[in-house]
Amino acid sequence: MIYSNLEFLIFFIIVFALYWLIDGRKRLYVLLLASYLFYASWNVKFLVLILGSTLLDFVVGLQLERVAPEQRIRWLAVSVTGNLLVLSIFKYCDFFIKSAGELCALLGIGVEVQTLNLILPVGISFYTFQSMSYTIDVYRGQIRACNSLVHFMLYVSFFPQLVAGPIVRACDLLTQFAAPPRFSSEFIISGGRL
Repeated sequence: MIYSNLEFLIFFIIVFALYWLIDGRKRLYVLLLASYLFYASWNVKFLVLILGSTLLDFVVGLQLERVAPEQRIRWLAVSVTGNLLVLSIFKYCDFFIKSAGELCALLGIGVEVQTLNLILPVGISFYTFQSMSYTIDVYRGQIRACNSLVHFMLYVSFFPQLVAGPIVRACDLLTQFAAPPRFSSEFIISGGRL
């Protein structure tokens, strides 16, 4: 689903209507379900990656506030290593395999190289760095760890900015999820113009 096509407009209108028709806290579940449906519309298999990154950083965020100060850097390293490892595999693995094969050929070493032909998951860089920025902010003490898994899942997967960014800071978006929404015709008109 691409932002500029009719399919997305219909999807957005349905989500918008459901959001305002449903009461209270259930609204966030509408946004969360819509966000995962949006991501799955491209390739349902890659939901595992976004869920894995989300759960990793949710747990790391909580641990950063619970462990002794000398253990905090280890937990941050778990987040950074885990996230960058997955990102590197999907973005650069085939490139490095091909480059190694070309280097061997230049050196006269006859090696048959087989790439993995990995598909790059849409938005993986955006959600990886957004999720990691949260753990870095918690580590630095700039924000408190999020205690709501639903809020955090929505922070990482929020469909209007999931695949094209911008990377949103946790302090900006998580506070909006916690606050009660207010309907404003001025916001609707302004958003429609944009």
